[in-house]
Amino acid sequence: MGDANPKNSGESSDNTKPKVLHPAYSVTNINTKIKTLDGNTITYSSWTKLFKLHAKAYKVLDHIEADSSPDPTSDEYAEWSELDSLVLQWIYNTITEKIFARILESNTTAWAAWVKLETIFLNNKHARAAALEQQSPISN
Repeated sequence: MGDANPKNSGESSDNTKPKVLHPAYSVTNINTKIKTLDGNTITYSSWTKLFKLHAKAYKVLDHIEADSSPDPTSDEYAEWSELDSLVLQWIYNTITEKIFARILESNTTAWAAWVKLETIFLNNKHARAAALEQQSPISN
C-alpha cells in the first residue's frame, strides 16, 4: 500500500486548462455568411455592415476597427497574428478579383486591408460626387 503518485492518477498536477479554440476558427465557408463585394450588386456600405456583424459575432471585430496588433515580441503576438491572417482571408474571399488585386500586399494586416478598401470606396464616392456636381447645370 504505497503513496498515491499524482503522475499516475490521471489528474494533472498543475492547474492548466486545455486551450479553447477561438470561435473564428469554426467558420468553414465565409461566403455563405458574407456576399462578395463587387461595388454594384453588393455595395461597400452593405458589405461592411455584414462583415462587421460577422466579425463581432466571432470575436474578431478588433482586427478591423483599429490597429490592434500587440508588440511583436509579446506572448500574445503569435495568436493575434494567426487570427489576423484568418480575418484577412475573410476579406480577400469576400471581394471580387478586381478589388482583390488592388488591395493585395505582402505582410499586411486585416486592418490595413480594411482601411485600403475604405479608401478605395470612399475616395470613389467623393470623386463621383464632384463629377456629378460639375455636370449639373447651374441655376440662377
